[in-house]
This record gives sequence, C-alpha cells and structure tokens, in this order.
Amino acid sequence: MISARNKLKGTITEVKEGAVNGIVKLALPGGNKVSATISMESIRDLDLKAGREATAVVKATSVMMANSKLKISARNQLTGTVSSIEEGAVNAIVKLDVPDGIGITSTISIEAVHDLGLEVGKEATAIIKATSVMISA
Repeated sequence: MISARNKLKGTITEVKEGAVNGIVKLALPGGNKVSATISMESIRDLDLKAGREATAVVKATSVMMANSKLKISARNQLTGTVSSIEEGAVNAIVKLDVPDGIGITSTISIEAVHDLGLEVGKEATAIIKATSVMISA
C-alpha cells in the first residue's frame, strides 16, 4: 500500500540512461503515455527495461490542472472529464476520468478551480512534471 492517490499501470516502452538520472517512458492503456525522471540507481535496482510492466505513482499535490492542452515543458498531459470536485476550506480535490478507466486526482486551490472554470462534466487536462513521477515495478 502507498498513500499516493495516482497509480497508473502500464508497460515500459523506453528507458533513456543518463549519467545520474534516466527517463522511463510508460505506455498506459488507451494510448496515453507517462514519463518519469528517476535516478539511474533506481532504474538498476528495479531492473527497469522496455516491455516490463510498471506503475507510475504520483501524489495528488504534484498534479496541476488546466482547462485545455498547453504547450509547456511538462511531459505528462492527460486529458479527460472532471468526475468530481470536493471543496475544503482552502483546497479542493479534483478527480479527472481519462479514457480507458484511468483516474487522476489533483489537489489544487479552490481559487484555481474557480479561475479555470472547472466543473463536473467539463473537459480538463492533468499536468504532471516527469520529475514528480515515481516508478514501481
């Protein structure tokens, strides 16, 4: 068990090795992709290779939301439909349904929810920096 809300199961399509860090690319069901920047030590310890099954793990506080696809440096942009918004005193938990049963949860400010016009049933995009993605094998 792990406390991170977002666990995205897929298949490793590529591992790019660098001197200290590497990039692990995961294909998710339905054609979505997730990139993770992790240490070479972790790549070796987990024996990450193309073709292996793995899970991308992301804390909800590391998921940004947008009301459309953006041209930005973040590698991971998953578009879907807002399925629920749970407002607290300061922050909200926004759940996004991405095709093929993938769910993404984001913790963002209530102000951001209103500024972006996020509403249940509307399309939105979850944005995740590759450095915020952990890999579990």
